[in-house]
Amino acid sequence: MHRTILAAAALLWAAPVPCPAQAQIALSANDNKQVWENGVVRTLPNPPADTVNILDLGATPPRIVATVQAPHSIVGPPSSVALTPDGGLGLVASSNRVDPANPTRVVPDNRVSVIDLRASPPAVVQTVEAGLGPSGVSVNRAGNLALVANRNAGTVSVFRIANGRLEPVSTLTVGPPASGVSHVQFTPDGRFALVTRDADFMVSVLKVEGEQVTAAGRDITVGIRPYSFGITPDGRWAVVGNVGRLSGDSDTASLISLTSEPFRAVDTITVGATPEGVQVSPDNRHVAVTLINGSTRPEGHPLRGRGQVVMLRIEDGRLQRVAQADIGTWAQGVAFSSDGSRVFVQNMVEREIQVLSFDGQRLATIDRLRVDGGPTAIRTP
Repeated sequence: MHRTILAAAALLWAAPVPCPAQAQIALSANDNKQVWENGVVRTLPNPPADTVNILDLGATPPRIVATVQAPHSIVGPPSSVALTPDGGLGLVASSNRVDPANPTRVVPDNRVSVIDLRASPPAVVQTVEAGLGPSGVSVNRAGNLALVANRNAGTVSVFRIANGRLEPVSTLTVGPPASGVSHVQFTPDGRFALVTRDADFMVSVLKVEGEQVTAAGRDITVGIRPYSFGITPDGRWAVVGNVGRLSGDSDTASLISLTSEPFRAVDTITVGATPEGVQVSPDNRHVAVTLINGSTRPEGHPLRGRGQVVMLRIEDGRLQRVAQADIGTWAQGVAFSSDGSRVFVQNMVEREIQVLSFDGQRLATIDRLRVDGGPTAIRTP
């Protein structure tokens, strides 16, 4: 955390505004290609460029430090951006792009952009190719390896991080292309990674030895369509959001114990309809889950509802629901402040980041930050 604050402070020093004492940098990516119109997702002709907002979450209210143009997409879990632990680089995946042959639809993309966050102003310095439909992205704690889950290929791309650049190392086949490989994340010790497969309902364990990433031979059974997930900083737990069949029924989140091998699911709890974003708190105790909750259905639909964020507590190897609050339409990613007292939710349709306070028992909206597109993925280092 100390290194993150120093890197963030250096970035803010380059901006023409005073540098706050407790800066906390986050990346929030925006899709400007697709919009929601009364229950229908439409691809815009000749859309403006997708963007990435570099945020200071330590400021009150949070603020946009800089904005960079980079291809991005709402398709896939809202964990398709990542930062290196020192805050120097940002990685942004683009799972879909406008079809050159038909501008009214999108087709799978394969690009991952590398942003130099220490440049003044921050800028894209490299674009690399992953597999089809790059979605969830993660960097190990050593800051020298990145993984990208390729949603349309059933693979995970492995990249070396060196000298401010990504270098391809290998591609691991996790399942068939239709398996829906969605998000991949290292365990904090760097020895393993987990990858969700939302089309065949399992979480696969990968083994990491140096730059070699292989299948560990262990697939974990969770709920229906595991999608986003977070791992506690102490490496004891992973929490997976299971988006279900998008049928309007209440869906679930599963708790995976990482304290001994083989890893296994130990609890599943009902959270509400369509858990989209999942993030764990810095103190290892809480999990924020954003629920679409029927908010994308047309007006008058019997299953239409308001988006919600639900707070869970990890206690005695179980998940307990402790708070919830209303949020916006087609809500996506979620992040915590460094002290866990604030929660930041992306509302796609409203084009805003909703800020909520959390005191361990209650969630309450305290601010809203307008952004320059539909926010679809957010991460902190």
